[in-house]
Amino acid sequence: MDAIARTQKGRVEGRKKGGVLLFAGIPYASPPTGDARFRPPRPHPPWEGVRPARRFGKVAPQLPSPLGQLLGAPAPDWDEDCLTLNVTTPALDDAARPVMVWIHGGAFLSGTAAIPWYDGAPFARRGDVVVVSINYRLGALGFLHLGERSDELTSSGNNGILDQIAALEWVRDNVHEFGGDPDQVTIFGESAGGMSVGTLLGVPAAKGLFRRAISQSGACHNSVSRESAARVAEIFSEKAGTSDVEALRGLPVEKILEAQAATVLLLANDRRAIGEGRSLPLGMAFQPVVDGAVLPKPPIEAVREGAAADVDLLTGTNLDEQHLFLLANPPRFDRARLVRWMDRTFGEGAAALETYERKRPEASEDDLLAAALTDQAFRIPAIRLAEAQCGHRKNTFLYLFTWASRALGGRLGSCHALEIPFVFDNLGRAGVEALLGKDSSPTALAEAMHLAWISFARSGDPGHAGIERWPAFETSRRATMEFGERIGILEDPGASERKLWDGLL
Repeated sequence: MDAIARTQKGRVEGRKKGGVLLFAGIPYASPPTGDARFRPPRPHPPWEGVRPARRFGKVAPQLPSPLGQLLGAPAPDWDEDCLTLNVTTPALDDAARPVMVWIHGGAFLSGTAAIPWYDGAPFARRGDVVVVSINYRLGALGFLHLGERSDELTSSGNNGILDQIAALEWVRDNVHEFGGDPDQVTIFGESAGGMSVGTLLGVPAAKGLFRRAISQSGACHNSVSRESAARVAEIFSEKAGTSDVEALRGLPVEKILEAQAATVLLLANDRRAIGEGRSLPLGMAFQPVVDGAVLPKPPIEAVREGAAADVDLLTGTNLDEQHLFLLANPPRFDRARLVRWMDRTFGEGAAALETYERKRPEASEDDLLAAALTDQAFRIPAIRLAEAQCGHRKNTFLYLFTWASRALGGRLGSCHALEIPFVFDNLGRAGVEALLGKDSSPTALAEAMHLAWISFARSGDPGHAGIERWPAFETSRRATMEFGERIGILEDPGASERKLWDGLL
């Protein structure tokens, strides 16, 4: 046996991997199947003997994701019995190391903690930290709001978030057996994982389960009202052929996924289907719900009011987030159409377009649209989060990732998800070259980001000897660390574009 660790439910056997120990596929909650479908996570029963923990668990039910395939994920081998986590640790001892808990992205529809990019071994080796990565329920099984149909299901629109909280409770109760300190927990995630981090900042049940938070390309703006979520549930039920909760519980998972896909497609193609006065941030059908139970108010409001005043925060985005999404489906805007879009967004379309053009004189209309969409979906929400938190917590830091991909003739730029292998220092893992480009080895940048994340997890300050001093974010200065061809502090980057969004979002 390679390594045996104790948990409160029983012993688990891990394996040595890359000079550290990996315990994979450890259950942190019971399978959410049968009568447990659409319910909050339940404790897992104890087991006898030693449970194998050498292989990653099944992923949450999902359809194949093109982005997941790009990230090196295999075709999803899913099962409703998916509430597992993985622990990477330098040693099983009482060293009380900082703990980093990774929440994967995937638009709340796809993803898994087992993607090679997310391998925590470099963190464990270089930073002497314990890394935990988690799976959680996705799509309709994790975020379908049925609270209007049953008082027992008031939390069903946030079950994916409750899964994350259950995993954090597991960390609190067990990570000391893996050499970690439950009082030194940092949660971090990207895209929907970053949005999950932002949501957890505003969830009362998560308070005290983590000390620090890193939100990458996702902040506190991705939650929907009960009314919007109830409308999504109506559409889902139409596609599933039943609105009866017990009947939905009895459907095969394949039928759930079919109805989910049809719901996503309808709402993506017809925004009016959600109804007058309702909205879906980023058009995502399934995301956290302001249900009055798990999530009493929009997370950004809770943070502004001091809900996370005891949490150190690091947040930021990539310069060209939207390029990844528009590459597969180019909008092909002409100038007149772009002015109309800007006018609907800002009220003064021509003036707003001139602002975006000023720093991009050679940009096409599609590129200008991508810049504005990047701000709308990612950069401005991250700034809003930093603004909301910095008055309550001095240790609030902002970054901007600007290194441009060499792949596809440079069309990706500093696109969504590009920073992940730099953060994990996993440039050599499967799928990375497809996004970075061949013959591209920015190892110094990876080291700088990797050490910054380690430093933040250890002290609440991402500064380290390899970069210039990183000042905390304040609204008077807006210091932002650039990670790109240069690494250094920018003062309020993109200020003119940022000011266009004042009073919006």
